[in-house]
Amino acid sequence: MKKLLLVGCFVVSFLSCNSYKATAQNKGQSDSEIAKKVEGLISQMTLDEKIAEMTQDAPANNRLGIPFMKYGEALHGLWLVLDYYGNTTAYPQAIAAASTWQPELVKKMASQTAMEARALGVTHCYSPNLDVISGDPRYGRVEESYGEDPYLVSRMGVAFIEGLQGTGEEQYDENHVIATAKHFIGYPENRRGINGGFSDMSERRLREIYLPPFEAAIKEAKVGSIMPGHQDYNGVPNHMNTWLLKDILRDELGFDGFIVSDNNDVARLETMHFISESRTESAILGLKAGVDMDLVIGKSVDLSSYHSNVLKDTITKNPELVKYIDKATSRILTAKYKLGLFDEEPKEIDTKTVNAGRKEHQEFSYEMAKKAIILLKNDNNLLPLDINGIKSLAVIGPNAHEEQPEKGTYTLLGGYSGLPPYYTSVLEGLTSKTKGKVKINYAKGCDLLSNSKEGFSEAIAAANKSDAVVLVVGGSRKTGGEGVDRADLDLYGVQNELVEAIHKTGKPVIVVLINGRPLTINYIAENVPSILETWYLGMRSGDAIADAIFGDVNPGGKLTVSFPRSVGQVPVTYLERPDFIGSGKGLYKDADKSPLFPFGYGLSYTTFKYGAPKLENPTISIDGSTTVSVEVTNTGDVLGDEVVQMYVRDDYASVGRYLKMLKGFKRITLKPGETKTVTFNLGFNELNVLNQEMKKVVEPGTFTISVGASSMAKDLQTVSLMAK
Repeated sequence: MKKLLLVGCFVVSFLSCNSYKATAQNKGQSDSEIAKKVEGLISQMTLDEKIAEMTQDAPANNRLGIPFMKYGEALHGLWLVLDYYGNTTAYPQAIAAASTWQPELVKKMASQTAMEARALGVTHCYSPNLDVISGDPRYGRVEESYGEDPYLVSRMGVAFIEGLQGTGEEQYDENHVIATAKHFIGYPENRRGINGGFSDMSERRLREIYLPPFEAAIKEAKVGSIMPGHQDYNGVPNHMNTWLLKDILRDELGFDGFIVSDNNDVARLETMHFISESRTESAILGLKAGVDMDLVIGKSVDLSSYHSNVLKDTITKNPELVKYIDKATSRILTAKYKLGLFDEEPKEIDTKTVNAGRKEHQEFSYEMAKKAIILLKNDNNLLPLDINGIKSLAVIGPNAHEEQPEKGTYTLLGGYSGLPPYYTSVLEGLTSKTKGKVKINYAKGCDLLSNSKEGFSEAIAAANKSDAVVLVVGGSRKTGGEGVDRADLDLYGVQNELVEAIHKTGKPVIVVLINGRPLTINYIAENVPSILETWYLGMRSGDAIADAIFGDVNPGGKLTVSFPRSVGQVPVTYLERPDFIGSGKGLYKDADKSPLFPFGYGLSYTTFKYGAPKLENPTISIDGSTTVSVEVTNTGDVLGDEVVQMYVRDDYASVGRYLKMLKGFKRITLKPGETKTVTFNLGFNELNVLNQEMKKVVEPGTFTISVGASSMAKDLQTVSLMAK
């Protein structure tokens, strides 16, 4: 791909006095004013120039002064697709960001990412990932998601988009960029856990599970761009599916931004789906369905399905197609006007000296990381360790430390991560935290991708001469992420055998998981006293983990995905339909049906007591609303955070429903002995179901409202609401 060393805007030449000119002060104009300017440009553009606009890596149009819209990824910090410029901040990966259960943190992260993007001339980002994980962690892109629940994904997605794009007067200003919600739609709903694999689902499941985050992104956050998924729906590939892209996305949801293809997916109508027989036919199918921009990464511009060499002759012979070209081009030009790109002066970036990252952003990444850590187990209150009570600590495991890579980025940051100026490993974090007060005995033990046990003896020796062990295992970018799907969810290589060997030393063991997907960690869950799930916490990972181990941070994160006991249990999710309750038929005969760790689960170094939930009004009309409140008390000895969760079930309805669905959550901080009241709304948004006509309605009858600390029944208290 041609490298573009000039970023930002290229206002190079102007037309003669009787031609339209791109004028200054375009930012802040009304939609009608922008529409007139776009119409003026369209009237002067050649067919080649219009088609060039529809190719994401097309250069600026010098003849008409149309600027280039540079793109990048922004999942958890900026990652540039074309070239790398300067240091950027690496924040916690999406699955970790969601584990904070604090959308405001995600919004701030995205806002900071937008500032770094603008500093590097990037104005269009392929984030957020709004895919709801369907309970199948074999799928490598679990780490890019916000979890298995549509409401939670919606709240995190809206926050991210508002942070990246800005809101009100700040939308698309010099500190914000266009977000791209992806992948429309149902991308994780595949039958074998394979990226882009075959999927088949009902319209009801599409609407109940996968559509809500996109609906919220469009109607609440006004997302500027949408990216379809690789797969098909009902046999029609998403990139040519007019029911999805026009009837649902544009007409029903009211999306008025532009649609950008996923990488090479217009061409894949021929090469993957075998629908079309030529690249030209693929381009026309995508064009007619409403795909405005063709993304082709890692190939020459000439290979783009929308390139003029492919389409020009066909369109010339069939002028009816020009209206599709004009519509797509106008949407892209409108975005460039809204971004203010026509106003900017040309900007050159010195790739050797530019530094987009900021110290305050790195500090916020650290704060966010501390909020994301989840305590899965803590028998006998092994954690936190007393820094004055131990003399030595073994730090063991393939994920305990990672050196600065010569090329690329750190593997323990997660997919689509930029290259930060540094990464703090667990070993470095613990060494810094203890400041020589505790002797650190480090041994790698084994490599993540190796079956060699050669390092076991050194690891066992380190454990034997230490008072306690921090054992850091899990996965990396090499074992998870896009295109890294798995048929087995056990710890990779000989990691589990390393855990067994260290456990047999009899030393107190704390397992720290650094990974991007739920794993089948049965031995660890049964035998190791303390477990911290940290996912990928960003560039300050080790500092945050050390804080949690020594009690400067009290873990308050909660799981947003369920952990299976075995791969045979997959898909595993709290979103279950009713089955043979109480008959013995709705169970596995050879294994426990429940998840190893459920959605919404997470412990603390303190304890919390929930009062009985109370309804403001126990009876409402079907078009009315009320609230439910619950008192939560910190009954322990230390400051702690609790994520209060509310689930709703329509007890009897005209259609089948899930046993419960998350409809509200709030993270609160409580001092020892402190009580706070948390209140949730109960109205149309929380009580509606899709009836047999696929319409959202509140049906009369009773609703079970559950409030508590996780999705498990034992962690919830219920109250009954009547709507009539």
